[in-house]
Amino acid sequence: MEIEPSSFFNLKHYEYGEAYFGSHKGMRYRLAREPLENVVFVKPEDRKPATLMATVWPEPYSYAATDKALMTSENFEISEEGFAAAIKWINDQYETRIDMWSL
Repeated sequence: MEIEPSSFFNLKHYEYGEAYFGSHKGMRYRLAREPLENVVFVKPEDRKPATLMATVWPEPYSYAATDKALMTSENFEISEEGFAAAIKWINDQYETRIDMWSL
């Protein structure tokens, strides 16, 4: 069973500078704008370069309480294609490293 795109905030929401956190069968994950800042009221041409950063790590701890050495991250373009690629990457991380999540 995959994590469905509908589980995440829509792409526009990440402009508010808020991350999405979730968990799936022993794997925790986060998707956020990087740098994490609110750009809703900033004209697109005035925005600093940014990406969507997807991060995964093993349970049980939260993002803030987990050793960063246990996290794996990847950056994606902020677009519908990048959003879909980030969700696919999170799902791929679960599948390819399944032993890590069941420890």
